[in-house]
Amino acid sequence: MELLLLAGEYNASFVSGMAMLGAGVAMIAGIGAGIGQGMAAGRAAEAVGRQPEAQSKIMTTMIVGQAMAETTGLYALVIAFILMGK
Repeated sequence: MELLLLAGEYNASFVSGMAMLGAGVAMIAGIGAGIGQGMAAGRAAEAVGRQPEAQSKIMTTMIVGQAMAETTGLYALVIAFILMGK
């Protein structure tokens, strides 16, 4: 039963270390947002190259999609800052 630790038995440095580890793991979400935005921009450039007259529609759709993809990275950044404050 000694392996079972209750929440009150953790010391402050352990909790702080785990919060920092969690903040680092949360920032992995930024990789996904970057990949998604890069793929969207690449596909939009390809679509404009194939159909130049639809450029305004393609760009509008791409920007909305990239904004949605960026929110994932921003949420991860906010969570990381919250964890670093603990």
